[in-house]
Amino acid sequence: MPPIVPGELLEKFEAELAQVSGTAHRASSLADLEAILGKILSDARATCVVLSRNPLLAQLGVAKKLRARGLTVSAWPAASSAGPEDEVVGRSAFAAACFAATVGITGADFALAETGSLVLTSLTEGSQLSSLAPPLHIALFRPSQLVASLDEVLSRLQPLPSRSAVFITGTSRTADIEQILIRGVHGPGEVHAILVEDSCLVPAGS
Repeated sequence: MPPIVPGELLEKFEAELAQVSGTAHRASSLADLEAILGKILSDARATCVVLSRNPLLAQLGVAKKLRARGLTVSAWPAASSAGPEDEVVGRSAFAAACFAATVGITGADFALAETGSLVLTSLTEGSQLSSLAPPLHIALFRPSQLVASLDEVLSRLQPLPSRSAVFITGTSRTADIEQILIRGVHGPGEVHAILVEDSCLVPAGS
C-alpha cells in the first residue's frame, strides 16, 4: 500500500473505520468527551458498562462520570491492586459482567490507519472481554497512538511482554447463513473510536 503522510493518519483511520461500519469521534476537551459518551450511551439505552484497566480511562475519570449518570460500572482491577486469590475472583466476576453489559469501554495501544483497526493488548487492557463480549464497544485513543501500517504495529508489539493482542476492524459480522451479512453475531455490532486530544488531560484552570 502507498505510504500515508503523517498529517493524514487521522483522516485515513476515520475513513477506513467508516468502511467497516465503525464510527469515529474527536474530543478536544473533557466536555466534548462527556457529550460524546453521553450520546452513545443514551442511544444504546445503556444500563451496565464494563471498563478495561487501560490507564487512560482512570486519567479521564471515566468510571466516576458513568456512575454519576446512574450506570452500573464494573472495572478490571489494575495489575497491582489485588493479590493472586483476589485476582482469580475478580477475573471470574468481570467475565460475567462483560457478558451482561450493554457497553464495553477500553483504551487502545494503537489505531492503525491503513485498515481502520484498533489494536488492544492484554498488557494495557487486562481482560480483553470488555472489547469483545458487550454488544457495543467504545475505544479511546491518543493522537500519539496513530500508526500508518501493520508493519509498524508489529514492530512495536514485538518487545512488549503482552500475552495477547486483539486487532479489531469494525463491527463483528458474518455472512455464513445464506450469504446474508449479519452484524454483531460473534462480538460487538457497534464500534466507536474516540480520539482523545491532549487538551482533554489538562487540568481545569491550568
